[in-house]
Amino acid sequence: MSKVEDFLSKKDEEEIVEAIRTAEGHTSGEIRVHLEKSCGEKDIFERAMEVFHQLKMDNTKEENGVLIYVAVEDHKFVIYGDRGINDVVPSDFWESTKDAIVNQFKEGKFKQGLVDGILKAGKQLEEHFPWSPDNTNELSNTISKE
Repeated sequence: MSKVEDFLSKKDEEEIVEAIRTAEGHTSGEIRVHLEKSCGEKDIFERAMEVFHQLKMDNTKEENGVLIYVAVEDHKFVIYGDRGINDVVPSDFWESTKDAIVNQFKEGKFKQGLVDGILKAGKQLEEHFPWSPDNTNELSNTISKE
């Protein structure tokens, strides 16, 4: 098995998907998690942007998709937000989300880091992209892997 398959248990993945559902219950924002072995020779931010487009996260109505991209063997991650978010939030908008993830990752608590980051991102998105009754879930909540 690769490190990507070992990174989270099935139960961990279910808890992460539930955190995405919870977070998206308060915002029109769309949150996804993508895991892969490595970003390879590419800059991690560049690779996250590629994955963002591959997952069609740039097709949301309000351009408010958020990708938490994790390169497992590289021990790196990126939070990548679409232009609709970046147009209305301060430049340090993702710092507290990043910190929530890092604090848990440092202790080897990968599932909890992702759950904390997802819930924090949802809370932050709620300020700028509140949930409304006409919202639809535009993207899958499942964890994608490569």
